[in-house]
Amino acid sequence: MKAVLCHALGEPDDLRVEEIEPSHLEHGQVRIGVHAAGVNFPDYLMVTGKYQVKPPLPFTPGIEAAGEIIECAPDVVDLRPGQRVVALARRGGAFASQLTLPAPFVVPIPDTMDFATAAGFSVAYGTAHLALTHRGQLRSGETLLVTGAGGGVGLAAVEVGKRLGARVIAAAGGADKLKIASEHGADDLIDYQTTSLRDRIKDLAGGVDVVFEPVGGDIFDQCSRVMNWEGRLLVIGFASGRTPSAPANLILVKNYSLVGVVFGAHIEKFPESVRPRIQELLRWYNDGSLRPHISRTFPLDQAAVALNEMAARNVRGKIVLTI
Repeated sequence: MKAVLCHALGEPDDLRVEEIEPSHLEHGQVRIGVHAAGVNFPDYLMVTGKYQVKPPLPFTPGIEAAGEIIECAPDVVDLRPGQRVVALARRGGAFASQLTLPAPFVVPIPDTMDFATAAGFSVAYGTAHLALTHRGQLRSGETLLVTGAGGGVGLAAVEVGKRLGARVIAAAGGADKLKIASEHGADDLIDYQTTSLRDRIKDLAGGVDVVFEPVGGDIFDQCSRVMNWEGRLLVIGFASGRTPSAPANLILVKNYSLVGVVFGAHIEKFPESVRPRIQELLRWYNDGSLRPHISRTFPLDQAAVALNEMAARNVRGKIVLTI
């Protein structure tokens, strides 16, 4: 089988596609022939050694894939060879022509969903769903602010927030990113390259009930100052490169909650939650509420190019490797 291999932590340009032996199919596992793999910011962090998960070297990056089941272990009775599926690989392995992983992390997809769309679906929408339903307890009629709203997970949060009945304010850097957020249902738009996020929120809504915040840095600092009473500021990540500090005095005065969201760690602790969550999202996809945006695809041997595009924040929606 072909696989992208990381032999030493560092820049993506050092990645190579090599021929390796498929892993042995163990108890409770499924082997998938991968047709496409989603590219996510944690993949870049894993390759550069900056992610909380550090697989032993050499390893294959990639935390989500779509394809067809090749074989199942004898004790797997709820999946079968030939099914079209998405797969979540918390510890990597998806940038390859085959992927073997436990059955709970594999979910059948509808015939109407192509593999490229499916490959970019589970991590972004799963993160948004976990954040807004479980961690953020977003309620219909509340105001949701999504930062980084032009990226894959940001666009997913815009759509999930609208599906849950919120007023969604999308914030991003640049008119092109905001145009996509608007097309995916955002009610209001803020370009924080040209406008103060804090001031514009006060003009639009006075404050917000929930913030979906994957950017960090200065954007987090401004978000911490626009929270409504008993709001929830959801910490998704730090794409800006700076991990901010939380202002404890503002958290106290506004009685708001600072809430961490790590989708990968959550599904490892609660694997039984994967299928119900992804199945609900697939139902929303089928009824037209969710419209994943795959902006570009790359062949497997251009994985380094795709990761560098992700790191440079040049992505609108999701980018996907095709195999």
